[in-house]
Amino acid sequence: MNLGIRHFQEITKMNFGKNKDDELDQSKNFPPHCYTTPSNVSHPLPYLLKTGLENKFILLHISFHLKSVIPKAESKSFFPERNIFCQSRYCQKLQATSTTRDKISTSSVATFLDEPVNVPTIEASDSTFSDGSDLHEGKYFNTKKDLKRKLSDIAMKGNFEFRTRKSNRSLWVIECIDPNCSWRLRASKIVPESTKFVIQKYVGVHSCSLLNRNANHRQATYVVIREQVAPQYVGVEKGPGPKGVQTFARTELGAQISYYKAWRGRKHAHTLIRGSPEQSFHVLPSYFHMLEKLNPGTVTRIEVDGESRFKYLFLAFGVAIRGFRYMRKVVGIDGTFLKGQYRGVLLVATAQDGNGQCYPLAWGIVDSENEDAWSWFLTQLKEIIGDTDELALISDRAPSIKKAISTVFEKAHHGACAWHVAQNIKNKFKCADIMGSYWSAVNAYRCEDFTGYMIEISNRYPRVAEYLENEVGFEKWSRCHYPGLRYNITTTNMVESLNSMLVNARDFPYVALLDVIQEKMSKWWNDRRIVATAITTPLTPSRESELRPRFAQSNGRHTSQLNPITYHVKGGELEGVVDIFNKTCTCKEFDIDKLPCVHAVAAAHHAQVSVYNLVSPYYTKEYYLLAYGETIYPVGSQSQWDVPNEVVTRIVLPREVKEKKRGRPKTSRFPSVGEFRKRKNRCGKCGAYGHYKNKCNSQTGSTEGNPPTNVPG
Repeated sequence: MNLGIRHFQEITKMNFGKNKDDELDQSKNFPPHCYTTPSNVSHPLPYLLKTGLENKFILLHISFHLKSVIPKAESKSFFPERNIFCQSRYCQKLQATSTTRDKISTSSVATFLDEPVNVPTIEASDSTFSDGSDLHEGKYFNTKKDLKRKLSDIAMKGNFEFRTRKSNRSLWVIECIDPNCSWRLRASKIVPESTKFVIQKYVGVHSCSLLNRNANHRQATYVVIREQVAPQYVGVEKGPGPKGVQTFARTELGAQISYYKAWRGRKHAHTLIRGSPEQSFHVLPSYFHMLEKLNPGTVTRIEVDGESRFKYLFLAFGVAIRGFRYMRKVVGIDGTFLKGQYRGVLLVATAQDGNGQCYPLAWGIVDSENEDAWSWFLTQLKEIIGDTDELALISDRAPSIKKAISTVFEKAHHGACAWHVAQNIKNKFKCADIMGSYWSAVNAYRCEDFTGYMIEISNRYPRVAEYLENEVGFEKWSRCHYPGLRYNITTTNMVESLNSMLVNARDFPYVALLDVIQEKMSKWWNDRRIVATAITTPLTPSRESELRPRFAQSNGRHTSQLNPITYHVKGGELEGVVDIFNKTCTCKEFDIDKLPCVHAVAAAHHAQVSVYNLVSPYYTKEYYLLAYGETIYPVGSQSQWDVPNEVVTRIVLPREVKEKKRGRPKTSRFPSVGEFRKRKNRCGKCGAYGHYKNKCNSQTGSTEGNPPTNVPG
């Protein structure tokens, strides 16, 4: 018996043979020509199928069981295209009528024949549906990756899944995950040397049941989510969170994804847009080189350890360094923790311009707020701003900062942030009711007034008064006892404002974080330059608004001249003796703020001297415009950088980090001493925050089990 009849009989036994007698009876019913095949036929079974069979039902089962009957090696020679199984499933789908079976017998045989046979095209009907795509045979894609991305989009929007039958560098064959579905695609390279893929065969009609429609499909991988959601993070600092990514996938892609997959897709989208943390360390020397090249006078430093691992960095733009000469010499310093993979602490040094706005001077990234890190940062800062008696440094009372300032700056005066001192008082002594007297003492211009407020504090809380005098020191937090000149700056709010500005960028890689800083500063310089150009008064807007009410108050004051430069001003709660040459007044407000008090305004009016001549030049329009007269330029795309080879080859490795703890990484800081965070109320009816259910205006009733619609940040 030849090969063709042997396989034929095995198939027949499998499907019809109930016992040995049945098998013999069935073999007698075969047409006579099935037992012999011509000698010139290389594949007997296709020949048997071609010559025709009386029973179409036998043909269907032949095609269904070929895979189990024909060995793998033989099946390749029988059916080079390997499409027998798609035809067999199609046969099973349409075997209901004899007319359909007539069509199937021809289409099934067509797969096995060497000569071309017209195979009917599968079109959408009531029992089938199209995938709705624009794919067709002969369509080209630049890479296999592009083709996969296109098919993943189609699958997600169509809520179906596909699986890969075969995949290598030059071939990709996929089919619907339902084995009874007709949808499939075959694509391959145009030529082996090319990366372009072309669709060779494509059946875009599904014949599977709706029960197989699944929104949680395998094509919604984090890689696909990353590429789809990445544009949402271009040009923004925060972008959608994991829940936002879930919403995006559901509404735009038609896919239901888990929170973890959304979080992972968001994380990789960040990497795609902003680079990886490891890459950030590698390009840091080149990035600093371009900043120095495009912004003359910029100072950058990178400190590494003996193994070339990153330790510290320092950045000060040349524009800010040159503009500091037009600022009051009061610098606030502070640090805030970073939330990226390699953590660290961002150190900031900022001044305040004549309009009361932050003027960032220098930035640094260190491992933690310790004495070595602060000493290194302040040493770099000292090189750009100097060390004089006129300089005042304001910070919190952290021991590492205090010791570093005393070591690095020998002439400058150190002041404590009055807000941090207040928080320490409330935490240690539980006396929030004394804060009114404390702040009055902080802002007192005259020592006589300060002493009165301290007596009030001492009478009620002697331990608090002792703490402020001996442990903290009056000269650190009191305006009137400060040995230097700190003007009206008593806290580090200007530094805290910068930290709040970067709250969404603190988990970025270092270079991406510095890019955000550069972008913010460039915008500030441009916006404030425009404001300065449009000013029509001699002073900045904030100082002008502060001085105008004093003109009205000075009209009721009686002024008498004591000598050519000294005037006595009476009226109001306090008298004052003004020296218009030395710009002083016995009320001390003129002396400390360097802005004319009510007495100085009255004296200037009596002496027929312009009150603007008594104002510190730091508050004038000219200084304000000079401070922001230059431009901070970005470094541009990395492909446009022109960096020397010795800079490119400099090795900066990531710092070693502690072993990752289990669970979700912590991204919120511990509250400072005395700092309280207000807990937001959640409604038990609608799930929203900010109100209780008895004041809820929602008409939808309870949403228990559903996520709240406006969960904060």
